[in-house]
Amino acid sequence: MITAGDFRNGVTFEMDGSVYSIIEFQHVKPGKGAAFVRTKIRNVMTGAVTEKTFNPNDKYPTAYVERKEMEYLYSDGDLYYFMDSETFEQTPINANILGDNFKFVKENMVCKVLSYKGTVFGVEPPNFVELQVTKTDPGFKGDTATNATKPATLETGAEIKVPLFIDEGEMIRIDTRTGEYMERA
Repeated sequence: MITAGDFRNGVTFEMDGSVYSIIEFQHVKPGKGAAFVRTKIRNVMTGAVTEKTFNPNDKYPTAYVERKEMEYLYSDGDLYYFMDSETFEQTPINANILGDNFKFVKENMVCKVLSYKGTVFGVEPPNFVELQVTKTDPGFKGDTATNATKPATLETGAEIKVPLFIDEGEMIRIDTRTGEYMERA
């Protein structure tokens, strides 16, 4: 059990049959009246963010979210298969759980699969991936305005903006959290 007075960023707890994670918290002690805790919480199953105030003495059960490293094997229609590298057990995960940043993941990459009480609710790809540029227009000399970029298609099919000096066939590093080009690999 955790009291609302002990809330910190990243803490997960159970409330009304759902699991929430604290994004922001603020302990407020007004001059008149009782203290309270103002929070911004995210429902880890749906991703919905809400603001809520709590009495510091309210108690909630702590929720333990399991983060397991699994290797992405292949996709078959809307199902994406992940393998536990310890037990070699394969787990199918539906495409609507994966999220937008999964477009940077290729086969045999290790991802973190997030689950609560055996129910998978999310997949975190590695923070940085190295992918090959399969299609991009050539950059021309003289097109060197500040931070000039051009569209590029990667080997996974994802499209991002890259600097003009990147050519087809080059390996580049991408930050999957923002979807931005980082550097040449």
